[in-house]
Amino acid sequence: MGAPLSTWPWKNLGIFKYLLYGPFMAKVLSERFYEEDSNIKFSWCLHLLILFGLRGFLHVLWNSYSNMLFLTRNRRILPQGVDFKQIDKEWDWDNFLILQALIASIAYYMFPFLQNLPLWNVKGLIVALILHVGISEPLYYWVHRKFHGDYLFTYYHSLHHSSPVPQSLTVGNATVLEHLIMTVIIGIPILGSSLMGFGSGSLIYGYMLGFDFLRCLGYCNVEIVPHQLFETFPFMRYLLYTPTYHSLHHTDKDTNFCLFMPLFDALGNTLNSKSWKLHKTLSSGNASSRVPDFVFLAHIVDVTSCMHVQFCLRSVASLPFRTRFFLIPFWPIALISLLAMWIWSKTFLVSFYYLRGRLHQTWAVPRFGFQYFLPFAAAGINKHIEQAIIRADKIGVKVISLAALNKNEALNGGGKLFVDKHPNLRVRVVHGNTLTAAVILDEIPKDVEEVFLTGATSKLGRAIALYLCQKKIRVLMLTLSTDRFQRIQKEAPQEYQSYLVQVTKYQAAQNCKTWIVGKWITPREQNWAPRGTHFHQFVVPPIFSFRRDCTYGDLAAMRLPEDVEGLGCCEYTMERGVVHACHAGGVVHSLEGWTHHEVGAIDVNKIDVVWKAALKHGLRPVSSGSNVNKN
Repeated sequence: MGAPLSTWPWKNLGIFKYLLYGPFMAKVLSERFYEEDSNIKFSWCLHLLILFGLRGFLHVLWNSYSNMLFLTRNRRILPQGVDFKQIDKEWDWDNFLILQALIASIAYYMFPFLQNLPLWNVKGLIVALILHVGISEPLYYWVHRKFHGDYLFTYYHSLHHSSPVPQSLTVGNATVLEHLIMTVIIGIPILGSSLMGFGSGSLIYGYMLGFDFLRCLGYCNVEIVPHQLFETFPFMRYLLYTPTYHSLHHTDKDTNFCLFMPLFDALGNTLNSKSWKLHKTLSSGNASSRVPDFVFLAHIVDVTSCMHVQFCLRSVASLPFRTRFFLIPFWPIALISLLAMWIWSKTFLVSFYYLRGRLHQTWAVPRFGFQYFLPFAAAGINKHIEQAIIRADKIGVKVISLAALNKNEALNGGGKLFVDKHPNLRVRVVHGNTLTAAVILDEIPKDVEEVFLTGATSKLGRAIALYLCQKKIRVLMLTLSTDRFQRIQKEAPQEYQSYLVQVTKYQAAQNCKTWIVGKWITPREQNWAPRGTHFHQFVVPPIFSFRRDCTYGDLAAMRLPEDVEGLGCCEYTMERGVVHACHAGGVVHSLEGWTHHEVGAIDVNKIDVVWKAALKHGLRPVSSGSNVNKN
């Protein structure tokens, strides 16, 4: 059993905790529709809902800004990313808002002087400021130091310090006792001003939102306070803390205890000596911005999926993508933001993680998925991809891997266009399809004698067919182009060419129970497969799981090693820690230090080499049909 007031009473309610706001809403509706004299009481309940909604939104906005890596990467204080463990630990960060809303409703009925507040009173703002500086600031400083004692820190405050990377949502990651004390600290200026007759509605809104704004500022992990402010007005460094100042408290727990004013740390002799020097370095944008070893160049699928990033809602981004109805109202905002990025930015940084001490970043090209299939858009898309490759080459990136449509054969020949155009590139361009082919081939049982292959003349289809025929597996290649089939057949050694068979109709596979789907097939076409067929696939989007008497494989993907650090978002529909096989192929290329480009046609002879290298570095396939012991 934990210490008293160390856990939240609604801990096990999950999303149903928001029903605790129900009485507020019920009161608003009741006074609106059933009471004739719906005056100030109606306003109080309504304003509580509005105020705490605004407070929550303020924290989310700060968190979004902190994770806009394309804006903040040069001013980040702690360079590591927020991982899934921290996200889960801070999942219920808004518990304190529910607690304070409940306390505020009780205070309204306990203190009659709160029931007839005017809209505005300038004197109240002045009194509140005096009470904040004279009581709230020193009280917080004293209590905060007490919480760093052995008992209180172990049973209460250690939870807050367990978040390695402070963010605005980390503010709420604390115990009930801590937030009860914080409620008192916030309430002193408001209640004190109101008790003296200087309270007002604007004071409540202004003070609480200003309080939250400053707390989020300190936790944002991005230095935005200009050092010139302190150089011009030296006394200001004791009146306003900075994100750097607060971050030092999380790395050196015996310093920088203040709420917002370093003055009390100076008086208490707990001011960290590095505070001003480090602040100047970070606010100047001169912090060492590490060059990534590996870049994965992704692209946007549609407007809905573009919201699946950490700078929108990190909780949503930490789960596999699916359409969520509560995000639909934000669709117009997402579209406008996406168009702005499209115009303003060439590529933007969306996430990063560390693997074996190497920095891996994901950049995104601001292009919709459907644009890749418009002939007149090809030149513009290739220009953006080329600029990303040149930028990566210029800053010293070692490997850049192209995602899905960015390496489309019809678009740029699987990246070959850029390598041919820029023969002196130091960065290695990788399409990663060699590992994709290996993952698909690994799923095929060893005792299979015949497979049916759609998309047979594609880049992946060709490699799969050539590999399987050399294992003496008969490959029924569905294609209407005899010329393409014959070109692929001639690539196989003479003794294996007979294992490649051209078919032109799905009926040819009605007795084959192993289908490898590289081209989208309809439910009607799936009906030609016999009962018990397993559909392996490398088609995007995946085919519908129409047949109940058949099984369906996953898209080619691999799970990253256990020692990956700072990974806090899912790659599209993939599970946590899982990436598409082409992404994993670029990772392996980087970890192995290979110096060749992987573009154009897949080298069949390298499929086993890449596969063994992936397993050596701890990557594992995720498909239920995988055979990890493949030779």
